Amino acid sequence: MTIWDTLTNTASSIRKGLSDELSRYRSQGFLDAVAAACALVSTADGSISAAEKEKMLGFIRQSDELKVFDLQTVIDTFTRFAGKIEFDFALGASECLATIGKLKGKTEARLLVRVCIAVAGADGSFSDDEKKVVRNICTELGIDPKDFDL
Repeated sequence: MTIWDTLTNTASSIRKGLSDELSRYRSQGFLDAVAAACALVSTADGSISAAEKEKMLGFIRQSDELKVFDLQTVIDTFTRFAGKIEFDFALGASECLATIGKLKGKTEARLLVRVCIAVAGADGSFSDDEKKVVRNICTELGIDPKDFDL
């Protein structure tokens, strides 16, 4: 192997590592928004069901954007947002919406709404309270709720 091959391989390895790291940081905002939105939707009917948690975790495991994250990090992020809502609903919900709003105008915004709808229906019903929360999320993202039949 020549020195040029060694340098090329090293540069390629560094690029791949950097790309992986950048992907992780690029997705952090989406992770935060998904966790915040799921916490809002899950608390809309007064409690967070096990089915809602499982639906969110299932999405995280399948999502190309989020599977780069350690599952415990995802759980911790969700728990942090849910705890803020449970402690003080108005302040917690406001912080969640501010986090969600950071996706406004981004391609991930519509995916976030679809995740919210899936999580809301995970317990077998999509209540009016949950629909209201998802409509508020749509508004925060600048998306027409009618696009999702809400």
